[in-house]
Amino acid sequence: MAKPHDPSKDNPETRRARLILSLRSQGVSDPGVLAALEQTPRELFTPDLFMERAWEDSALPIACGQTISQPFIVGLMTQALTLEPRCRVLEIGTGSGYQTAVLSRLSRLVYTVERYRTLLGEAEQRFKALGLGNVITRFGDGAEGWPEQAPFDRILVTAAAPGEPKALLAQLKPSGVLVAPVGRGPVQALKRYAGDGEGGFREEVLCDVRFVPLLEGVAREL
Repeated sequence: MAKPHDPSKDNPETRRARLILSLRSQGVSDPGVLAALEQTPRELFTPDLFMERAWEDSALPIACGQTISQPFIVGLMTQALTLEPRCRVLEIGTGSGYQTAVLSRLSRLVYTVERYRTLLGEAEQRFKALGLGNVITRFGDGAEGWPEQAPFDRILVTAAAPGEPKALLAQLKPSGVLVAPVGRGPVQALKRYAGDGEGGFREEVLCDVRFVPLLEGVAREL
């Protein structure tokens, strides 16, 4: 009797192709987003302990108690931004840099803020290794955004805001888009805020998600 197929034994190219097909079947249909995900080597952002799972559609632990997001969520949030090549994007929460790298392939400039100096340093090394010259990093309080560089065409928040992220919405262009998890509990609502061009926003709930909370200030690390 033939042994059952073990997907973990497949080569990285096969795993990558399987993941992209899975994302497409789940509703990540934008060709540009799928191409950016396929071209971004997730294994570069994955801790050695979890390297065999780099191309699984699951969140994985990284340093400082954070995670590298599930590829489906990365794809869904990126797609919801409706990015254009000339967009200036603000990302709150650099983390491993995986989401940042995906954004960089679809935007003119990505400004990314991280409150953990350790994570930011590691992410910066990955950006350099990939030759991502359109990523600008900042160690600081993500809840405050990046007022000096505002307004932005798009804003992506990779931590859960307790309520409407007013300080960040204020840094968005009138016709811009902000995507963020919102809520205080273990399960939050992934929301899309689209500017109406007159200072207001149309709010849309995309799905339920689980993110670490958006904390104020910078982290104290040992």
